[in-house]
Amino acid sequence: MMGSERRSLVMSEEEKRLTAYHEAGHALVAVLVPEADPLHKVTIIPRGMALGLTQQLPLEDRYTYPRTYLEANLLVLMGGRLAEEFVFGTNSMTTGAGNDLERATELARKMVCEWGMSKAMGPVTFGKREESIFLGKEFARHQDYSEATAVQIDQEIRRFIDVAYKGASQLIEAHGEVLEAIAAALLEHEVLDGEEIYDILGEYSDVDVEEIKRQKGRAEQEVTESV
Repeated sequence: MMGSERRSLVMSEEEKRLTAYHEAGHALVAVLVPEADPLHKVTIIPRGMALGLTQQLPLEDRYTYPRTYLEANLLVLMGGRLAEEFVFGTNSMTTGAGNDLERATELARKMVCEWGMSKAMGPVTFGKREESIFLGKEFARHQDYSEATAVQIDQEIRRFIDVAYKGASQLIEAHGEVLEAIAAALLEHEVLDGEEIYDILGEYSDVDVEEIKRQKGRAEQEVTESV
């Protein structure tokens, strides 16, 4: 869910411009990465606690996820911060990516500690989850491994994040003109749907949009078949 609009929230032109580039970064990476969920809508209208949102919707419900899909999610989550850095420079980064970074770190932690997706750590789990009888469904995590293993876990989480950061950075840098065009369209219209983003991609790059869509369709089918 995208949450309720907060049109009463008045953003400065500078904040609106930064938000447009941030969401444009998410949207650009989302359409370029075949394994990522299809892009549904992008908006710079404040909703809930967010100043803008990029919404992706899978074609079908899923209950298990392959590693390639999770890595694609990490790439998309990095897109907002990297768009800010690409346009405004690293010295002008803001707190806008805080939730993205939190979600990416938690996803990477689960890949390492819960789903055994780190080659370095192997197909094992780390940290026993214990449900408190006094706190309902609130879980505490018990560290059942050594400090040396904790360091390795931190390194693997960082590695997943760094790989996604580098990959998203390459996509943003290679399609800077598309990023600019998406941000400009968001500033003009405030809301864009997935097809409008594809139209911009086709107009401002030599990317074969129809092939990108076919790749996404194949990736979506592979994810569904893996369930």
